[in-house]
Amino acid sequence: MVAAYRHDAHKLNGEPHRTAPDTFAGVPVNQPTPHGADADASALSRPPGKPEKTVDNHDTHYRLSLLTGESAYDPDDFARPMLSEAISDLLTSSDPETIHRTWLTSDVASGFNESVYYPYTSLKYHTLLVAALLDAYQQDQEFEDLLLIVDDPDEVEPFRTIYAGEQFSLRLGSESGGRPWARLGSRPWRSWAATWMRLTANPLKIDQNKQAMVLDANLRRIGAWSTALQYIENFEEEYGL
Repeated sequence: MVAAYRHDAHKLNGEPHRTAPDTFAGVPVNQPTPHGADADASALSRPPGKPEKTVDNHDTHYRLSLLTGESAYDPDDFARPMLSEAISDLLTSSDPETIHRTWLTSDVASGFNESVYYPYTSLKYHTLLVAALLDAYQQDQEFEDLLLIVDDPDEVEPFRTIYAGEQFSLRLGSESGGRPWARLGSRPWRSWAATWMRLTANPLKIDQNKQAMVLDANLRRIGAWSTALQYIENFEEEYGL
């Protein structure tokens, strides 16, 4: 499981994949993940085929915010030389549950995209999706068996929780346990909006809160999973829910 959280270390460190080192601070990184979990997680946020640049003049792994349109890069506050300790924390733990929680709560991981071609995507949520899928596949669950499940905000299931906010958390599992849920579908594709709309109950207080209504409306338009999850995080930080 630890390898899943380290598989895209080169993106955090600003290195091209083809020349990225196999180790970081003495631990193995940039290794393939088993069972096709990385490819399936990528398909949840990126279209198939050869990628094409979608935003002019943006060719780095610093993520563009869907909320503001701005890059996470800031020479004074958010640049790799000043993030070295936080990046190390994301990669070097040998305990899989610890590294999962580190990614789940990381502001630094939120600042990078999963592809320079799709700069609104989020490396943080791509990585959490990879780990959740890998854990499911290792337990002999197929993609078509999986549900998006809404949990209480303080509930974190190792490897399966892919978002943890102040109002609710989200995980991938095969049993809902009576919680709101929606099937992921028969295959991985950019299906966030369709899955969100299929939830058996909306976790947002759309009948009480105007900001929740806005967030819900926008989540019904976003296809990419990592982009949508990052958008929820940023929206909650900016406006609350």
